[in-house]
Amino acid sequence: MKMVDVGGKEKTERVAVATARLRMLPATLERILQGKVEKGDVLAAARLAGVMAAKRTPDIVPLCHPIALSGVEVQLEPQKDALEIRVTVRTVDRTGVEMEALTAACASALTVYDMCKSVDRGMVMEQVQLDHKSGGRSGTWDREAAPAKKSATKSRRKAARPSGR
Repeated sequence: MKMVDVGGKEKTERVAVATARLRMLPATLERILQGKVEKGDVLAAARLAGVMAAKRTPDIVPLCHPIALSGVEVQLEPQKDALEIRVTVRTVDRTGVEMEALTAACASALTVYDMCKSVDRGMVMEQVQLDHKSGGRSGTWDREAAPAKKSATKSRRKAARPSGR
């Protein structure tokens, strides 16, 4: 195991967008929107938790580089039975901010869960994913534009088969 040496890379502007979905009972979402959750303003706490998590990602993910973030934006969009969380993280540095965006999305969802678990223990955090990254040597990647790939399991099985059978 090692932390990759990024010292020889150029500093470039880098952006990552990650999303998560926290499914819940419609009544739970209604309580959040009406400000009737005992612990306080759920949406404000979730935004703040996302920002704080992005800043502390190297403390949680062992091989992640500490980098100077230039911006973190956490958006929470109510749906009929869920909160859609969208985090955008920016930096000008030698490595990307994908892990910071993903960590922030998870922390935001976990904060909502923590604040609302007394009324809805059945909430489900799902669809945590990177949707966009730009900057660096690998350029831009978008989930919607990414080609579909075979599953890694199928690829490994094919590679493990002896030839000539």
